[in-house]
Amino acid sequence: MPITLFNSIASWLLKKRYHQIELFLKYPGEVQEEVLHQLLEIAEDTETGRRYGFESINNYETFRERLPIVSYEEMEPIIERTRRGEQNIFWPTSIKWFAKSSGTTNAKSKFIPVSEEALEDCHYKSGKDLLCLYLNNNENSQLFTGKSLRLGGSKELYEDNGSFFGDLSAILIDNMPLWAEFSSTPSNKVSLMSEWESKLKAIIKESTQENVTSLAGVPSWMLVLLNNVIEETGKDHLFQVWENLEVYFHGGVSFNPYKEQYKKLLPRKNFKYYEIYNASEGFFAIQDRNNADDLLLMLDYGIFYEFIGMDEYGTENQKAIPLWEVKVNTNYAIIITTNSGLWRYKVGDTVRFTSIDPYRIKVTGRTKHHINVFGEELIIENAEEALKTICMKTGAEIKDYTAGPIFMEGKEKGAHEWVIEFRKPPEDIDVFTEYLDNALKSLNSDYEAKRYNNITLNLPKVHVARENLFYDWLKSKGKLGGQHKIPRLSNKRDYIEELLHMNK
Repeated sequence: MPITLFNSIASWLLKKRYHQIELFLKYPGEVQEEVLHQLLEIAEDTETGRRYGFESINNYETFRERLPIVSYEEMEPIIERTRRGEQNIFWPTSIKWFAKSSGTTNAKSKFIPVSEEALEDCHYKSGKDLLCLYLNNNENSQLFTGKSLRLGGSKELYEDNGSFFGDLSAILIDNMPLWAEFSSTPSNKVSLMSEWESKLKAIIKESTQENVTSLAGVPSWMLVLLNNVIEETGKDHLFQVWENLEVYFHGGVSFNPYKEQYKKLLPRKNFKYYEIYNASEGFFAIQDRNNADDLLLMLDYGIFYEFIGMDEYGTENQKAIPLWEVKVNTNYAIIITTNSGLWRYKVGDTVRFTSIDPYRIKVTGRTKHHINVFGEELIIENAEEALKTICMKTGAEIKDYTAGPIFMEGKEKGAHEWVIEFRKPPEDIDVFTEYLDNALKSLNSDYEAKRYNNITLNLPKVHVARENLFYDWLKSKGKLGGQHKIPRLSNKRDYIEELLHMNK
């Protein structure tokens, strides 16, 4: 089949899906209620279904009253039973895949169940929808005349008692439909390599021989790969390597700290950036417009959504609400019920709705990754926006960063301590620190109140990290590549102390 004909057919098939997307745009509440009823009906004869009487749950209110909200730790015992071979505990169809969570540098791993339904109706469906929405907005796209350079997890799949576990990306690649494998580079063999530095060289060797039209991966690690491509090829920018490159699909971490660096590698004004929001537990949202900075919540992937306002999250008074009760510009923790048997499960992410017609969101951070030691409630969204603003002011470029508290001691007031690795450092770190403080004040009234006249917090303390500090830190923990992320904010000093020790 000629490649141009394949491009036309693929584009036509994907655009047909847009009519189904329009259905949940028009009837979001009804679609979500239908998802909930389907999940309850499918799982009513499981151990969990019998325990909570799924058969007699006829509405959301009964569902909310009867089922508790749970964390991974509370689900772990029944997940472990499934990993040892028991089935029909929380989902009726056989579950043999488990996504080993690697979202942070925490030592304890999570094993998130992934059902056949989740693979087909959530993860692979979302991949097609991402392309559908992109093609719907860019009718002259030639995406399928070339291949997508994908950068997934660096772990192989492991078998244990007949079940398999590994990075979600490894599970997806191992089960990938033929159409996706045909249109991707590098090969599955290279994609599933476990040693990051060898894998990097193999990806470059394979992908530079291909006509790459799109990129897909986590911004921090993709940047490492692309800078290595430039170094290996001796080119000035990436269009000299892949002249037909037109879009970068990214997710996993905020794009703000990296955007200016990508613009230098990809110096075309019409180059597109499309953000996604997925996790081991499911695929949640997709950027549905060119040049937008929010994401459309996808409502027909077998996931029922609930939300808890962060002002009451973790308190005795916390109350989950359904999608149709959310408000714009409120920070919420996400609770999900899924077609892998996660029932009212805390994902650990926070979002803010920018629109409720349709439902669009911004990911604002993690429920555990914020600094609130002094009542300042500093979230990742504040930090990212502040750093973006001061980089524009100072001309600095940030490679990686993390921040934590300096605790009060005696009469000494507290502060925030930052470790920042610059690709291009500011001329004066003291001026940079002052700008950072002012930017955070303008973005966060609680932080501003605690900083007023140094009443609770002193000026932040900023350390300039040596080159490759964060890379070496992740390497020391065996967490290079793919889905591994730097914890940006923490209420504890563990990360800060380790980094400062290695920064000597």
